[in-house]
Amino acid sequence: MKLIVGLGNPGPGYVRHRHNVGFVAADAIARRHDFGPWRPRFEGLVADGALAGEKTVLLKPTTYMNESGRAVAAATHFYKIEPKDVIVIHDEVDLVPAKLRVKRGGGAAGHNGLRSIDAHIGPDYWRVRIGVGHPGDKDLVPRYVLHDFAKADLAWLEPMIGAIADHITLLAGGKEADFMNRVALTLNPPTHKPAPAKD
Repeated sequence: MKLIVGLGNPGPGYVRHRHNVGFVAADAIARRHDFGPWRPRFEGLVADGALAGEKTVLLKPTTYMNESGRAVAAATHFYKIEPKDVIVIHDEVDLVPAKLRVKRGGGAAGHNGLRSIDAHIGPDYWRVRIGVGHPGDKDLVPRYVLHDFAKADLAWLEPMIGAIADHITLLAGGKEADFMNRVALTLNPPTHKPAPAKD
């Protein structure tokens, strides 16, 4: 069984914020793979479905970002899910926009949602890191992530979210490298040079 967590803050005022990209991805996965309706549970919203032939629960914590670990811990304890079967999707200021990285374990790197999850279940879970760019000064990061994506960002954000939803089955099935490659190819499709003209 898998638990996929999209991080964000609840409420209409946060919907388009960079910090809420995990919520956006979770919604897209639910639509793409015909998950059941969202319902309140575990201090969050959950939707049930299957990926790669395995029961999967999507979770959007509604505790606000700093307490995301409470919802994740409640879900993992109820379903008896190990951290290695948890996938957390979140914004990453240390990656440039339109970059995606997947890793298991590691530090929170100043991300309050990850810090909270680490405190509740430990660090040994998968992270899908969606690059949103850095404002250039660490003191500006809180305001930057709690602000809407720029209109120019939609050119890469919408295709990336679509690619994550399309190919999440690969990651759920343990093929993280294939997942990253498919997302990268969606955003940067190969260009075919025309064959040279023959004399």
